[in-house]
Amino acid sequence: MSNLRDTVGLCVPLSDANSQYQTEFEPATGTLWGYLNPREGAPCFSLGMLREIAAHEEAFAARNGRVQVNGESFEVTSYVGASRTPGVFSMGGDLGLFMLLIKARDRDALAAYARLCVDVLYRRVQNYGCPTITTISLVQGDALGGGFESVLSSDVIVAEESAQMGLPEILFNLFPGMGACSLLARRIGVRAAQDLVLSGKILSAAELHRMGVVDVLATDGQGETAVRNWIARNARRRNGLQAVLRARHLIHPVTREELDGIVGLWVDAAMRLGERDLRMMQRVVYAQLHPTLREDAARQAAAGRGLTDAEPLVAA
Repeated sequence: MSNLRDTVGLCVPLSDANSQYQTEFEPATGTLWGYLNPREGAPCFSLGMLREIAAHEEAFAARNGRVQVNGESFEVTSYVGASRTPGVFSMGGDLGLFMLLIKARDRDALAAYARLCVDVLYRRVQNYGCPTITTISLVQGDALGGGFESVLSSDVIVAEESAQMGLPEILFNLFPGMGACSLLARRIGVRAAQDLVLSGKILSAAELHRMGVVDVLATDGQGETAVRNWIARNARRRNGLQAVLRARHLIHPVTREELDGIVGLWVDAAMRLGERDLRMMQRVVYAQLHPTLREDAARQAAAGRGLTDAEPLVAA
């Protein structure tokens, strides 16, 4: 069965076809691909999807970063996070659920959702307990809010030119509380991270590449090729590269205690949102569900205008 390692380009499905988180393994390069695959509704992190990802991550970490293919065990050296939704990586947290829980004053349930998000993100930040794995995010569409936080949890970010990323939470008087502040600060510094969070702007992959957030800028439609080229280009120096990446974690550590503390601040802030803020959140929820309105919202945020009570997302 070792001939699997010699079959360049072969990807073996590891998950159920109906899974909201689908995985494939590429034996020739030791690359595991994980795809967000929302079943219905907004392409966001639903509770169901988060639980599937968490179950996968726990099992993967328990196997010390190895996968089984046809009874043979393979070491994973690169783990790529991507999306099955055309034009969208992820629209982030389940804002519809947030609204329901805030209106119901169910702080415990909101905190449980946030902790589950951090569970998933922190395992990836920690490379699933396997220091020889390099994590890569492949962004081929919009990555907003929690979607952008997910992208930031990887060692390396590859984005196609048409991709857009940002943190629009300030538009409804909140902030990204599941890792963005910490992970952005690690990449571009505390002040620049704070400015980006408070702007609410949606930025192009090219702008983020100039800022040092995106590592590799790819031509549209060539994202997978760019990832494979990056892996091949760094194969011979992988040991040294991974040591440098781990050193970055030591120089700018992101601890679970820090993430939990920020989650607490986020839950408190969410529970203080008023009716006007929730109306604004409702407009963003509607935009998540309708691609044309997502584009309008992204253009408004990119222009730095945000949204106002008198400016609904729904076209007249």
